[in-house]
Amino acid sequence: MAKLTIGFGILLIAIGAWGFFATGAVHPTALIPAYFGLVLAWSGILAHTQDAKRRMLWMHVAVTAGLLGFLGAGVMAVVETVRAHGAPLAHPAAVESQVAMAAICLVFVGLCVRSFIAARRGGKLAA
Repeated sequence: MAKLTIGFGILLIAIGAWGFFATGAVHPTALIPAYFGLVLAWSGILAHTQDAKRRMLWMHVAVTAGLLGFLGAGVMAVVETVRAHGAPLAHPAAVESQVAMAAICLVFVGLCVRSFIAARRGGKLAA
């Protein structure tokens, strides 16, 4: 699961870089997915160990960051869409980046919960 976490972190970093450059490289808030990606990647690196307690700690940090990323990006995407009232979006690249971040974080959290449940039951479900 640690390698998968690093992969999701790299994916979020790429989304953040894309969003930053798609908005003209002037809006630093477009890098928010990259910041969450850094937290995931760093947590995945620290979770890549044989020590079960340390691995468990860092994976819980990663899933918490993923959940916060999903909630934050999902709520902001909905707010931007509702605020437009059917008119064209002011910053469509920003909304696309938020939706992508929310979807990626949701998939990551789902995979983590599935892995946590399997570990709790004694199964071996780790990527």
